[in-house]
Amino acid sequence: MAQNVVMQSEELFKKIVAHAKEYGFVYPSSEIYDGLSAVYDYGAYGAELKNNIRSYWWQAMTYLHQNIVGIDAAIFMHPTTWKASGHVDAFNDPLIDNKDSKKRYRADVLIEEYIAKLQEKIQKEIEKAKKRFENFDEEFFKNTNPRVKEIQDKIHQIEQRFKTALENNDLQEIKQIILDCEIVCPISGTRNWTDVRQFNLMFATQLGSVSDEANTIYLRPETAQGIFVNFLNVQKTARMKIPFGIAQTGKAFRNEIVARQFIFRMREFEQMEMQFFVKPGTEMEWYEYWKNDRLKWHLALGLSPDFYRFKDHTKLAHYANAACDIEFKFPFGFKELEGIHSRTDFDLSNHEKYSGKKLQYFDPEENKSYVPYVVETSVGLDRLFLAIFSSAYKEEMVENETRTVLSIPPALAPVKAAVFPLVKKDGMPEIAQKLWDELKFLGKVIYEDKDTIGRRYRRQDAIGTPYCITIDNETLQNETVTVRERDTMQQERMHISKVYSYLEEKTSIKTLLRKL
Repeated sequence: MAQNVVMQSEELFKKIVAHAKEYGFVYPSSEIYDGLSAVYDYGAYGAELKNNIRSYWWQAMTYLHQNIVGIDAAIFMHPTTWKASGHVDAFNDPLIDNKDSKKRYRADVLIEEYIAKLQEKIQKEIEKAKKRFENFDEEFFKNTNPRVKEIQDKIHQIEQRFKTALENNDLQEIKQIILDCEIVCPISGTRNWTDVRQFNLMFATQLGSVSDEANTIYLRPETAQGIFVNFLNVQKTARMKIPFGIAQTGKAFRNEIVARQFIFRMREFEQMEMQFFVKPGTEMEWYEYWKNDRLKWHLALGLSPDFYRFKDHTKLAHYANAACDIEFKFPFGFKELEGIHSRTDFDLSNHEKYSGKKLQYFDPEENKSYVPYVVETSVGLDRLFLAIFSSAYKEEMVENETRTVLSIPPALAPVKAAVFPLVKKDGMPEIAQKLWDELKFLGKVIYEDKDTIGRRYRRQDAIGTPYCITIDNETLQNETVTVRERDTMQQERMHISKVYSYLEEKTSIKTLLRKL
């Protein structure tokens, strides 16, 4: 019987980062040159896991909806695109430095983390009260307990000040909130802060062969604008009627000054976005629809529902009339995983204005043209990778030994199965190789004949392989094999002819899609 090893969050996260490198999931970029800050490469198993996550998203979006199609837009775009989108003028982060540690922080993140600590205090009070009372009413307790109410009032006051400061771009007030909350630098432990400054996050480069004649263009900081500028092209060629969506996955780039927490916040990352075009006035019902649909998609992975929560934005972006995040409980706390935004008609209207081209939809039912409103769902592929990887990582005590296992959902696992001949003789390797040739069409399948079966199991556990098939003496007698399941370590025998259909049902992305 396996027993989970309990670890502190910080210790757990360090082990996750180390495991990702040791087993070929994620490496620091350009490591032989001492790496490049906040840039990472995906190894053999990381690339497979990433591709599987991307496929799950793509198929759920474009195959399960008759009115959603996908595109692949270029990274480079005409520079006026980013003027129209507001990124040139408004794509900034408020930064603050600690004079003693010389470390730089995002001022908004410091405040959000302080609020999260206050919320943790409330949760501790609730947990203590639960132990004291049998018929515990959590809502009643939160509304009547003086200590909890005091903390809640403090949170509300900070959030209101913060929201007003952001809306007014009042950088001095943001610093004052940090000072009033007595927020210290995690490194120096002091409150010796600089003023807050805004920093534009876009990477600029030159397009052209002669520097004097070159135009300044940007690496795209999001994939959404490639969808908006192609709105009419896609609508006409794919013959789409409102409401309809355009999906895209691809690289985006942000010059993050404060990039920490492994692949959670990187300078080069991948987004999976879908822009859903709707009739003006219906956007809020579609906003609610996509909130529920996207959470359902995440929950289909089988991770604990307690790992997810919705959080409304304190300050709405310049293009939005409603926005929230699906947050995930990473080892370092609840953080944004996916955003759902009601973007109004801001994007298409601005591109109309800056390009001089009409970006309107003719509605045959209304017999008129209008600029559609947009509801966006946007999830970071790298963050989703980290969410799945970190929640899958476990250390268990099995027969006085520590077993490290990645309990990745089988449909997403980088390796679907491993085939082992018990020994390298008696015709077992030939049978195992033949089985591998059959199973390889399911996805990545490993053939391995080195070391003891126990060691081979442990290696596959560590990379998250859900099933191991062993060819042994009994196979030679009756053509049955042993199928061992990763999480329970239970084994069952089945006829070799049934292995393919068994694994196909257990490991196909279709098994996830059918839950939606």
